[in-house]
Amino acid sequence: MNRPPALALILLLFIGSQSIFTVHQTQKALVIQLGDPVDEVFGPGLHLKLPFIQTVETFDARILDYDARPAEALTSDKKAIVLDNYARWRIISPLQFYRSVRTIPRAQARLDDVVYSQLRAQVGRHTLTEVVSSKRSSIMEDVTRRTSEIMHEYGIDVVDVRIKRTDLPAENQRAIFGRMRAERERQAKQYRSEGTEEALKLRSQADREQAVILAEANRKASILRGEGDASAARIFAEAFQRSPEFYAFQRGLEALKKGLQKDTYLLLTPDFPFLAPFAKKEGAPQR
Repeated sequence: MNRPPALALILLLFIGSQSIFTVHQTQKALVIQLGDPVDEVFGPGLHLKLPFIQTVETFDARILDYDARPAEALTSDKKAIVLDNYARWRIISPLQFYRSVRTIPRAQARLDDVVYSQLRAQVGRHTLTEVVSSKRSSIMEDVTRRTSEIMHEYGIDVVDVRIKRTDLPAENQRAIFGRMRAERERQAKQYRSEGTEEALKLRSQADREQAVILAEANRKASILRGEGDASAARIFAEAFQRSPEFYAFQRGLEALKKGLQKDTYLLLTPDFPFLAPFAKKEGAPQR
């Protein structure tokens, strides 16, 4: 007897759960009726919808990031560069967004195409130096403004577009690295040749100074030896004049000293010249 009220209560609760939906504070929602969205956009809170025939589609209301794939562009001075960029965007019109692209992946694909086309157009108006340094900020501002204007028709507002990194294509990098290596090798050879030349100059100068010093030393040594020989000859002459007998005796001793070696036996006769100083003179007193 209690089944009909219980079933009615369960059915009522089920219908109520299908009629009530909540939207998070970071989201916005659309009610889809038979595949078409109604014109109202629902903000955070508790809302009602028709059960079974209406569904809810939620969209993130926060700023979203999209990291685009690196792509090549050509500058006005015909230099190819690879741009690695990202974009920050948000959904400002969920109704228009749903009718144009519906999902975030499709929106990102469209955003990627627009950003790349605008970047390529802006980069093509400037030189490589301007893109990398001097006019980079103004280029990004123009790209952000133009991209946002185009994406407004999709219910999207582009907050910012930035270039994370600017590289050269792989083949250009290899060519540049090859030129850099060749330039460094040329400089190294130049430095080595200059060092070798400087070393030769220093060695030749040192050899010349050595030759001059040795020649001067030999000259002074020759002078000193000549003066020494002259002094020795003078001294010998003076000594000989003072005592010729003693001088002869001294010279005989020196000759015996130089002529006699170890274990040498010498037989001397009375008339041997070196014994002359020891001979007795006639008329000399005997002891």
